Amino acid sequence: MPFVTNFQPVALKDTNLFKPTKIGNTELKHRAVMPPLTRMRAEHPGNIPNRKWAYEYYKQRSQRPGTMLITEGTFISPQAGGYDNAPGIWSQEQMDQWKHIFKGVHDNKSFIWVQLWSLGWQAFPDTLARDGLRYDSATDGSANIYMDEESELKAKKANNPQHGLTKNEIKQYIEEYVQAAKNSIACGADGIEIHSANGYLLNQFLDPMSNQRTDEYGNSIENRARFVLEVTDAVVKAVGPERVGIRFSPYGKFGNMSGGSDPDLLAEYCYILGELEKRAKNGKRLAYVHLVEPRVTNPFLKEGEGEYTDGTNDFAYSIWKGPIIRSGNLALHPEIAKDLLQDDRTLLGYGRFFIANPDLVDRLEYGEPLNKYDRSTFYAMTDKGYLDYPTYDETFEHRSGSVEPLTDKAYENHQNFDRTFEKRTI
Repeated sequence: MPFVTNFQPVALKDTNLFKPTKIGNTELKHRAVMPPLTRMRAEHPGNIPNRKWAYEYYKQRSQRPGTMLITEGTFISPQAGGYDNAPGIWSQEQMDQWKHIFKGVHDNKSFIWVQLWSLGWQAFPDTLARDGLRYDSATDGSANIYMDEESELKAKKANNPQHGLTKNEIKQYIEEYVQAAKNSIACGADGIEIHSANGYLLNQFLDPMSNQRTDEYGNSIENRARFVLEVTDAVVKAVGPERVGIRFSPYGKFGNMSGGSDPDLLAEYCYILGELEKRAKNGKRLAYVHLVEPRVTNPFLKEGEGEYTDGTNDFAYSIWKGPIIRSGNLALHPEIAKDLLQDDRTLLGYGRFFIANPDLVDRLEYGEPLNKYDRSTFYAMTDKGYLDYPTYDETFEHRSGSVEPLTDKAYENHQNFDRTFEKRTI
């Protein structure tokens, strides 16, 4: 297995990364979190977590006791979906597999939270049309805007034009979030994360680029935040605040979001965090807030590309007083990780390198080299690049005194790689 070159690992064992902390009802042994990582291995039809591979994938990455994992984005309902190979959590078949996966994580004495996902205008309109489903967006029909020209052409070709959500349909989504949260807890999850980031449906309501509504869900900061807060309140009522986290990407541009180009948008996130803190002071503090760093404005760009350098997520600490997970190109920058960890409420999410290093927590602690990831297998319907990344012990007999590497393992180019998804998201 080739290691990352031109990178000097740093041992973080003496930093706050390895200080225990409590998130919700869970006692974490360290603060290195596996954030949501879309892998596109679910079975179609049915959006069922892969029965051959998913259990082992999550089991591998929970091998360090006391680790917090957040699942890949998981659809709350068929209408919230639009990708064939992402999992859902509305059917009994799906729930049976999640129960199996969660048990594997808990057998390792680790913890797992389900990220609840609705696509909105990032769905494939032709996939939705095939299944008799709408192509939903944050608009109310007063503005004929699409995410991009490709989405508009695909929607019109499929005779499934973009549909602005009505207020009754918004209520239906809220009910589906609640049911998905209940299903997650019933399956044994430690909690759920509301996905309000990266240009998906809830994020689309927050952003004036995509939300040009004229009703009580649009125009003002308070109105644009209404849907997100209604979802949060309903889910908290259903499963308890200690089982709920939420993710935001204040500077993200993926999905045609404004990001740092709109200087007023930061006020939106200040308002939402303030509302969450008000609820916290009334006894309903969420387990955590999860923030995507401005270092990553588009999760499908390579490290260092598209970085927004004129903003920081530090503002959140002066408003929200609970735990904060920060994610975004940190594995290759231990010096930045050390700086972020100076605040005792901080946890760090490590994404792509948790894919390639199932023992990532150990490597961070001891300053061991990192396996290179193979991007071509991120979304491939195969166990290659999913289950076959070795641990450091499997690559080097370092703790027994030998430093002889095993034979490097090269990944083949997989013919069944989902090129459509790659083209759509990169």
